[in-house]
Amino acid sequence: MLSLFDPQPPSCELPERFPSPFDASTPHPLARRAADRLQAHLRDGLARRLELDTDGKMFGVLVVARSDGKLGFLRAFSGMAGGSWEVEGFAPPLFDLEKRDAFWPAGERELAEIAARMREIEQRAQPMRTALAELTAQHEAASSELRDRHRANRQLRHESRAQLVAAKLVDDDRRAALHALDQESRADTAEGRRHDASRRAAREQLAWELRFLDDEQAALEHVRAECSRKYLHAIHDTYAIASARGEHRSLRSLFAPNEPPGGAGDCAAPKLLGSAYRQGLRPIALLEFWWGAPPVTGGRTTGVYYPACRGKCGPILAHMLDGLAAEPAPVFGNTPIAADEPRTVFEDDWLVVVAKPDGLLSVPGRGGQLHDSVLARLRRRYPRASGPLVVHRLDLDTSGLLLVAKDETTHTALQRLFARREVTKRYIAWLDGDVVGDSGVIELPLRVDLDDRPRQIVDPVHGKAAITEWRVLERTGTRTKVAMFPRTGRSHQLRVHAAHERGLGAPIVGDRLYGKPDARLMLHAEALTFVHPHTQVQVMLERPAPF
Repeated sequence: MLSLFDPQPPSCELPERFPSPFDASTPHPLARRAADRLQAHLRDGLARRLELDTDGKMFGVLVVARSDGKLGFLRAFSGMAGGSWEVEGFAPPLFDLEKRDAFWPAGERELAEIAARMREIEQRAQPMRTALAELTAQHEAASSELRDRHRANRQLRHESRAQLVAAKLVDDDRRAALHALDQESRADTAEGRRHDASRRAAREQLAWELRFLDDEQAALEHVRAECSRKYLHAIHDTYAIASARGEHRSLRSLFAPNEPPGGAGDCAAPKLLGSAYRQGLRPIALLEFWWGAPPVTGGRTTGVYYPACRGKCGPILAHMLDGLAAEPAPVFGNTPIAADEPRTVFEDDWLVVVAKPDGLLSVPGRGGQLHDSVLARLRRRYPRASGPLVVHRLDLDTSGLLLVAKDETTHTALQRLFARREVTKRYIAWLDGDVVGDSGVIELPLRVDLDDRPRQIVDPVHGKAAITEWRVLERTGTRTKVAMFPRTGRSHQLRVHAAHERGLGAPIVGDRLYGKPDARLMLHAEALTFVHPHTQVQVMLERPAPF
């Protein structure tokens, strides 16, 4: 399992501290050397054997030192590969496979039986749902026709009553005629009641049978949930996660009081550290990369290095690195920014447009961390301003024009313009790749990656609509300069739409989340156009990209 370096690197090449697994921007040369070796094996046929053409995967390498000082590296993949938890030459899972095999096959069968019963119930219920929908539609159509006829009858009776009042009839004749009209009205009412009663009876029988099946389905759903919870806890109990100090903790204790997210403990980084500790090897440097088909959610490209995810791996790696001299996880947004930033581009009595530099947050970070931001600086600059000030946001790494309101009324009016899509924004970006086509529209719904915030992923079921127009401005052969026009304002929308294979298929240069880190993110909000909510004059502003 341990692959030794040949030739052995000199001790001067070793890092003083274990690099943070949450920072892939500057991988250690030894980790990169190990990753190159693994990637060569993947290219030479290993990827095909592991079925990565259809199911791409995160891989990792961990540079380690033996007790005799010899240096080598371990290899691991996230989850399963080729349908197996264990593949020769790779670190095994963190859980006890024998303990899991003692109960999980039976658990899988039990859950499969419940799922089969639920499918059988749904197969019985589906024709009933269809029949009920058809009956309801027929009832509505017939009821609508009956209402129209009764409405016409009512109009005729109204006209007849008016004529009777005007006619010179003896009282008995008039009373007889009015009584006849009243009888017609009662007949229409009775017909409507009979119609509703007959249709209701047919529907109620079906609805009762469906309620019975739905109750049975709900009961099975409850049983399945309890069963899943029982087995999930049993699975969690098969993990014993060691720290560098030799302290073992359970998976659930690391995430308490919350439940561990799905797949926690099965990523490459925890597997590598666990394998090193079991073999008495000293961790030196770690690196993870993606290989194979990209996930449908996007954000992963073959051969690109990625940091460990914070949601699933954060608590686990914090424990596993305890006792090891390791670099802290990077904190983005704490880079010193000149005191005169952000600089004003436009200002009047009601609003301000500033040029946000890259590296400065639009608003303070969560939990009171990273307070320095455009909002914090403008509150000091405009102490008499009221309301939320910042009308929209730019990502930390994005530079460009940002709209700010000096009072709450203006803020509300400007946000209304954004909601009605009456604010036009133009972004400039350099993409890492040659884009196919010269212009187009991207529509890929987005939501946050719950296991790896703040990353966003494509999700056609639970994602929110995200629309971007784009146009190529320049090509260099390896890079493409584009103008991007967001028609919606989702987090990281332009970055995901650029990187995703169903978008432009080329990440923005310098995108540490969806592409490769560089000197900066080559994304800039260059132009902003809107109608001033107070003067009704169109405001058109531009700030050329600084790259």
